[in-house]
Amino acid sequence: MEPDGPDELDLKLLHALDVGGRASFSKIAAVLGVSDQTVARRFRRLRAEVGVRVVGVRDVQRLGQDHWMLRLRCTPDASDAIARALARRPDTAWIGLASGGTEVVCTTRAGDGGEHEELLLGKLPRTPSIVEIRAHQVLHSFYGGPAGWLGKSRALTPEQVEALRPESDEPPAPDGATRITPDDEPLVAVLERDGRAPFAELQRATGRSESAVRRRLDQLLRSGALFIDVQFDPAAFGFGTRALLWITAAPSELDAVGRALAAHPEVAFAAATAGHCNLVAVIVCRDTASVYRYLNEGLGRIAGVQHVECAPVLRTVKQLTYEERVGR
Repeated sequence: MEPDGPDELDLKLLHALDVGGRASFSKIAAVLGVSDQTVARRFRRLRAEVGVRVVGVRDVQRLGQDHWMLRLRCTPDASDAIARALARRPDTAWIGLASGGTEVVCTTRAGDGGEHEELLLGKLPRTPSIVEIRAHQVLHSFYGGPAGWLGKSRALTPEQVEALRPESDEPPAPDGATRITPDDEPLVAVLERDGRAPFAELQRATGRSESAVRRRLDQLLRSGALFIDVQFDPAAFGFGTRALLWITAAPSELDAVGRALAAHPEVAFAAATAGHCNLVAVIVCRDTASVYRYLNEGLGRIAGVQHVECAPVLRTVKQLTYEERVGR
């Protein structure tokens, strides 16, 4: 009989998909010690009930693209509308309402057409309901991207993780050797909607042979230009509280503080930034008491931290792609 809600096996399945996003259900089942049918059934239920999605993601840092985090302080009656308008833009990746709903936090990447500059210098400053804009350029990522929070769940053993890592006959691609070219865009577009799209669908989208599609996808994944990510709501597994931490560290301690943050199990993302602070982190906790304990016992014990601003995330409006029904 299926459980009423997500359980330990579901978390193991998500961790398995985080490691090998395109691994077959039969391979995942063998590693988890359950049947193929159980894995397929659990995956369908997680998609329907928890909103789990497996998607392809461009690694902006590996691709050398500018990556920004915007903090928009808004009038309370306008924050939701502004967040949804930003969510419809293709150059935004994550949007959340924070600080009791009076602040919109948005991650965006700079493109080649000047739209990013127009957003920062034109559209947002002319929006009357936006009271203040703070732009933080991401300078260096300590944790996040291909390394997701699921990896810190330890749902799988190290042996299971190793068994699920993608195999390839291709030699490892040199760092930065592979880029996403215009010819790759149809392939990447399908994967951004469904990271587990079958090769037949990828063939139809690209007009290439299956062997060519397999080879190119393998090159993109091995180079790091593209990775497969698992989107889900941590609240379904008992982690219902998230917060953004805007941190100022002593310049000489910046790297040490960033690395310490990356090692903490609560931290889902940590990066060095330009702006009024020099570090930002996203933490995932069970409740507000856990946030307090982390600020006091985790972050509070890192030498070099000079100032911290904690902004609880009220709701996620967009996570990589936008759907009107998303309300988490």
